[in-house]
Amino acid sequence: MSKGLKTTILILTAMVAIGLLILPGLRQAVERLRSVPRTDEQARRDVMQEPISTPTDVEVKAQLYWLSTSAPASLEAITIPLPLSADPVERSKQLINALITRAPGPERRTLPPEASLLAFYIQPDGTAIADFSDEITSAMPSGIMSEQLAVQSMAQTLGANVNGIRQLKILIHGQEAETLAGHLDLHGLFPVASAAAGATNGAAPAQAAQQVKPTVPVNPASAQANQPH
Repeated sequence: MSKGLKTTILILTAMVAIGLLILPGLRQAVERLRSVPRTDEQARRDVMQEPISTPTDVEVKAQLYWLSTSAPASLEAITIPLPLSADPVERSKQLINALITRAPGPERRTLPPEASLLAFYIQPDGTAIADFSDEITSAMPSGIMSEQLAVQSMAQTLGANVNGIRQLKILIHGQEAETLAGHLDLHGLFPVASAAAGATNGAAPAQAAQQVKPTVPVNPASAQANQPH
């Protein structure tokens, strides 16, 4: 065997040995890279779902609207102790996050637990803008009633606990969406009825379950498709 061939064999053997040593590390690195987007997304959701606290928080008896257990297609006001900020924007974030995370039970949810509130603004004219993650669409049960109830629960909860909000606009990842989950038209604004002035102190009067009426926009195409033939 020539000297050159021996050298080539030795080099190849060394490269194979090095490859065997490095391969497990490379495999682990690839797995870590694959897991980064999911981990980052989960971390973002965890942060969004954590209770928001501000220096002006005061624990009050807040009214939140979830599905009624006694009246079909209705929302029921439930009073719970909740730390709420004096700032209307932060207060609204706290309320919507509580709607998502503190439902009395799965059967009473109006918003999917996977959803995250990404941002919230209140314009000078009283228009509140709630920007949600994609999960509010992808995880929402499709149907005009469930979509209406989701929006109504937010509107009534904000109206019962925050002064100055007149109407609600919903965005998905900063963009205007056609529908919530295929039926409810999101191009328009949803009215927010303000409660008594005492609501800012957490003293809004208790209310019975409220029947949801079709007062919010419905996507015409979806509504027509759901008409009985």
